[in-house]
Amino acid sequence: MSLAERDHNIIWHPYTQMKTAALPIPIVRGEGALLFSEDGKSYIDAVSSWWVNLHGHAHPYIAQKVAEQLQTLEHVIFAGFTHPAAVTFAERLISILPQGQSRIFYSDNGSTAVEVALKMAIQYWENVGTPKKKIIAFRDSYHGDTFGAMSVSARSAFTAPFWPYLFEPHFIDVPVPGNEEETIKQLEVFAIAGDVAAFIYEPLVLGTAGMVMYKHEVLDRLLEICQQHNILTIADEVMTGFGRTGRTFASDYVQHKPDMVCLSKGLTGGTMALGATSCNEKIYEAFLSDDKRKTLFHGHSYTANPVACAAGLASLDLLLLPDTQQCTRHISQRHQDFAIQCRTLPKVKEVRQQGTILAVEFEADGTSYFNKMGDTLYSFGLEQGVILRPLGNIIYVIPPYCITDKQLDKVYQTILGMQQLITGTRYFEPPTKTTLHD
Repeated sequence: MSLAERDHNIIWHPYTQMKTAALPIPIVRGEGALLFSEDGKSYIDAVSSWWVNLHGHAHPYIAQKVAEQLQTLEHVIFAGFTHPAAVTFAERLISILPQGQSRIFYSDNGSTAVEVALKMAIQYWENVGTPKKKIIAFRDSYHGDTFGAMSVSARSAFTAPFWPYLFEPHFIDVPVPGNEEETIKQLEVFAIAGDVAAFIYEPLVLGTAGMVMYKHEVLDRLLEICQQHNILTIADEVMTGFGRTGRTFASDYVQHKPDMVCLSKGLTGGTMALGATSCNEKIYEAFLSDDKRKTLFHGHSYTANPVACAAGLASLDLLLLPDTQQCTRHISQRHQDFAIQCRTLPKVKEVRQQGTILAVEFEADGTSYFNKMGDTLYSFGLEQGVILRPLGNIIYVIPPYCITDKQLDKVYQTILGMQQLITGTRYFEPPTKTTLHD
């Protein structure tokens, strides 16, 4: 029996209709931007394995640091105890996070990082004696799959069975170009009405919504309004953090900094599960009291796992190297060049690009996550040896920073092949550039 068949007999996969899904592809090895299947085929991981991988698979430096940590300390309870990796990682995160962040609270993943931020925000107002109950969020947002995170995410098929159990936030439109003023007005109405504890947002790019992008100028205005009305702000940088948008964090583009930042995915370079929520000193101090009931009662068994923190420290070492910074700029430029060419093609509705994130939206009937075009495009990509996991009729590229020009060319050619598949027209070959990688 093959590995895929053995998997099918016992495993339930995420975001997968198990009755109709094809057998999973068994991956046995990774190297750089490539994944290798059991039958020896290689795949370019153009989506960084759900946006987590920064530096490539099986990176030797991260592996070395993880191995060293495993031989020293694998885990310790984080209530009443600490360890060097957690302290050093927190210190280094604070040094690169947006100005004003002063405390790190560790958790397990992106959803839990959001849960922590929401609980911090709501309990902050309880602790200071001015209870506020409402959260503001973007209408098409996604913040995770736990109940608090679902509550501040879009009402969609993902959350439909759980609607009766979710708390209701104030939803405002995403301020995409042309809709900025309407979004500002909506926020102002809720802000003036009062009782708003926090505004949670995906800065500049809404990932699961289809890599929907908006300008940093309008985000700055929204944050300014929140600060004027004493509303806490939560930047969900789970996907946008660690260089994805062209700067270390998307929040680096704005003058008005968030009160809290949620981190995961690239936090360990894609090596291990880890989440973190940072906050400013104002929020932290509201929990300092002789009254134990003002404690933040939240924790996870694997909070601040030493091995995960070691992986995070190694990933930060790599991220801050001049070569890595040059790689992110190069990928951004290549995306820009390809985007210009794509916009002229038939059946291409829109092309969006921010830093190392590129999205190509094809024209389709019933544009949504469940558009059947997605299955066709996904299969086509796999046939070409490229992992591109469509969001319905939207193809996106968010590659590891180590991807070579040759591999990027193949990714672009595959997208052009998808366009040909849709239209039946001949497609052009993108220009090959070798200014950075072979």
